[in-house]
Formats: sequence, C-alpha cells, structure tokens
Amino acid sequence: MKRYGSVIGVKPEAIEEYKKFHSAVWPEVLNMIRNCNIRNYSIFLKDDLLFGYWEYHGTDFQADMAKMAADPKTQEWWKIMGPMQRPFESRASGEWWAGMEEVFHLD
Repeated sequence: MKRYGSVIGVKPEAIEEYKKFHSAVWPEVLNMIRNCNIRNYSIFLKDDLLFGYWEYHGTDFQADMAKMAADPKTQEWWKIMGPMQRPFESRASGEWWAGMEEVFHLD
C-alpha cells in the first residue's frame, strides 16, 4: 500500500456546488475508484484549498490511473468538477491535482 496526497484550488464561488456534488458522488465514479485499487480516499477543504488523501493497494498505479481516465462516467464527472478547480501552476507536467511529498507518517 502506498499513501498519496494532492492539492488543488477551488474557485470560491464554486465551493458550495463542489460540496453538494461530493455529498452524493455518482455510484459509477465511486465504483471506478474502488476498481482502480484506491481505498481510504478523503478530500478536505480549507478556505479555497482542496487536499486529497488516498491509499493505493494495487500493483500498477499508472495502468489503474489510465483505466480511470478512460472511463466515460469518470470523464463526465471530471467535466463538471474541472471548471470549479484552480490547478497549481507549480504542478508537474500532466498533473491536474498537484502531487505532494509525504514528509511524515505515524501509524
């Protein structure tokens, strides 16, 4: 298992809509997340900042992320979420949410 953290901005005027969508995430999107070996997934909000945390339990992260990106229902979800978000300029090439370095962990 590997832990991941990522961060992105959310447009202040979209916060309530973003929260509303995430109070009832589409079942197909949740199933795809699970089918791509992601567990213990949370998104936290502070002001206009979103922090995502999840645990990856698979063996081929790139393949699982490609599978998720190819899913039509996930693409539909992302088309709604994308305009609400403000990616960091410092994100790596190919990233939407900026990946973070884990610097401490305690079980």
